[in-house]
Amino acid sequence: MINEVHTSQRMVAITFDDGPNPLYTPQILEIFSEAKAKATFFMIGEQMKSHPEVVKQVAEGGHEIGNHTFSHPKLSQLSIDDCLAEIEQTEKFAVELAGRKPVVFRPPYFDYNQDTVSLLQQKGYPMIGAVNLEAQDWEQPGVEHILGKSRDVVENGSILIFHDGYGDRSQTIEAVRMLVSELISQDYQLVTVSELLKQVK
Repeated sequence: MINEVHTSQRMVAITFDDGPNPLYTPQILEIFSEAKAKATFFMIGEQMKSHPEVVKQVAEGGHEIGNHTFSHPKLSQLSIDDCLAEIEQTEKFAVELAGRKPVVFRPPYFDYNQDTVSLLQQKGYPMIGAVNLEAQDWEQPGVEHILGKSRDVVENGSILIFHDGYGDRSQTIEAVRMLVSELISQDYQLVTVSELLKQVK
C-alpha cells in the first residue's frame, strides 16, 4: 500500500473516493481549476454508470480517474473471480466515458488480503493508501478536524484522501477549499497520483 512517495519535490496528491457525485464532484473540480491543480478521483463503477456526465467532466479537466471497484465491497470477502469482475467492470466504464483505463487502485475500506494483492499485481495496479486517515472526512467530524489532521501530515510526496461520494460532503468541500489554497501558497504542486509515482526512482 503506497501512502506517500519519497521525493525532494514539493508535490502532494489529493484524492477523492466514492464518486462521481453530481453535487460535490463539480465543486471540487472548480476548486482545482481555480488553483490550476490536478486531483485523482477513485471512482465506483456504479456511480460512474449513474453519472456519466460527471466522469467526462473530470477527465476533460485533466484529472486522473482511479479504480475503486464497481460496488464498493470488502474485497477480502469475495472470491478471486468476483474481485476481478469488480475491477474490470469499473475499467470498462472508465474506458467508455473517459477514454482510458485506470492505472491506480484503492481498495474499499482499505480492506484486502493476499489474493487481492496477487490479483492487483497481475493487473499491474499499484495499491494506493493515504497519510491523513485520521482526518476521517467520511464521518463528517467538522471542517477544522478534517483540515487540521490533513495539514499535520503534509510533506513532500504525501497522498491525501477525501470523499466526494456518499452522504453530505459539504464539510469536505470546505476543508479542501482551504487546504488547496494553503498548499498552493506554500509552493506545493498538486498533482495526480500517477504523476507523483513517477518520482519513485
